[in-house]
Amino acid sequence: MNWIHWSLLSALFAGATAILAKLGIAGVDSNLATAIRTAVVLAFTWAIAYATSQPGALRQLSVRTWLFLVLSGLATGLSWLCYFRALQLGQASRVAPVDKLSVAFVILFAAIFLGERLTLARGAGGLLIVAGAIILALE
Repeated sequence: MNWIHWSLLSALFAGATAILAKLGIAGVDSNLATAIRTAVVLAFTWAIAYATSQPGALRQLSVRTWLFLVLSGLATGLSWLCYFRALQLGQASRVAPVDKLSVAFVILFAAIFLGERLTLARGAGGLLIVAGAIILALE
């Protein structure tokens, strides 16, 4: 499978996540719900990493790799905490599109921090995502 297959599977599971989370968060503190979800993700991903990684791979990671993976984990945690609180307060069909504004942020951040080209197609696509999120959120 190539990147597009994995990306489509990611989108499918992310869509399922929103619905399952909305169903599971009723009457539960959003931070507790996020902690439960995170514990499941933690156990699941460590099991996958253990089953598929080479022995000693963890010890071979550089300080730079650790730094950026830890920062990414903190950003993920903050994103999930905010997402679950938004799901608790709003409709999943409105929260999820606003959350997907992350795609537009990635396009912008990739240009600024990674030196990726901001092409006309990427710019137009990002603007369409922003427009779509606004339309769905204000419905």
